[in-house]
Amino acid sequence: MNIKVINDFIKNIFKGQDFIPLHAPTFGGNEKKYLNNCIDSTFVSSVGEYVDSFERKIEEFTKSKHAIVCVNGTNSLHIALLLAGVKNDDEVITQPLTFIATTNAIVYANATPVFVDVDKDTMGLSPIALKNFLENNCFIKDSSCFNKITNRRIKACMPMHTFGHACRIEEIITICKEYHIEVVEDAAEAMGSFYKGKHLGTYSKISAISFNGNKVMTTGGGGVILTNESEIAKQAKHLTTQAKIPHKWEYNHDEIGYNYRMPNLNAALGLAQLEQLPEFLKKKRTLTAKYIPFFKDQGISFFNEREEEECNFWLNAVILDNKEDRDLFLTETNSNSVMTRPIWTLMNKLPMFKNSPKGDLTNSEWLEERVVNIPSSVV
Repeated sequence: MNIKVINDFIKNIFKGQDFIPLHAPTFGGNEKKYLNNCIDSTFVSSVGEYVDSFERKIEEFTKSKHAIVCVNGTNSLHIALLLAGVKNDDEVITQPLTFIATTNAIVYANATPVFVDVDKDTMGLSPIALKNFLENNCFIKDSSCFNKITNRRIKACMPMHTFGHACRIEEIITICKEYHIEVVEDAAEAMGSFYKGKHLGTYSKISAISFNGNKVMTTGGGGVILTNESEIAKQAKHLTTQAKIPHKWEYNHDEIGYNYRMPNLNAALGLAQLEQLPEFLKKKRTLTAKYIPFFKDQGISFFNEREEEECNFWLNAVILDNKEDRDLFLTETNSNSVMTRPIWTLMNKLPMFKNSPKGDLTNSEWLEERVVNIPSSVV
């Protein structure tokens, strides 16, 4: 592994930059125009034409019947779990190899995360590991799934589409249906990713996508809930606007709500970004096409898409041979102004989640020691 050659190659792709970030936003469309229009209108908070327009355009792009935009992706996940029926003291199955927002959202819903292993070739929740965990640790009673050890109800399963790559979502949904478990897709990183022609986040009843500043397209901070069910969409909008009952002047609320509705300013930025998304995706695939043969020549494994998958390649990733090579790669690239990052620390290793139920996590542990993200901005 020749780190100097790798650094030089990446710097040559991102010419003219003294420091090469992991993923920087690109603003080259109507962002300033729409933001100025928004400011001139004085509707800069959660009411305004850009909020509605952005939602309709997301629905059009993803082919989801309903899109409800929120302040951020984590809030979107939180509400999605509540709408899936997660209650206090329930358990939610997820993967340990994920960004902390996944597990934080579970805790916001007053539930407990249960960690099940991932597949190496998707870095997403493994259907085989899920099936094994449910068969060995769970039982069905009154059309609900319960954990034999904790006696808590397992209400939902939240797989994550890692770096925009599709997990085996169809198999996961089939297994969960057998065990009366609702599936909530964490598609935070998957805007613009498709599997078998369907946009990720549209396979399950409800899902969430992030528009954080480091995503393929951004609203600054922001997220969206996707669903095909009208009643869920209605309740999502109600909960994210403080559960306020519509009235010309009265302030009446019928349940605990949340101030999660996306402001018009963010939606204006998002609409301009969404207009450019097809071009962003095209350029990111061009970047990936440069990386794949280069790293093959270096003897380094590149994390590529699977058959029938059209990935957004949000963050490109390489898989090193061992932790020592990973640490050397990280040290030498970051020391030379090329930003690289390891994959996340496993959630079950964090102090807040160390006592959470878990299965065998061999694949997650293997990937944790080897995966590195490399610069992936639109160029």
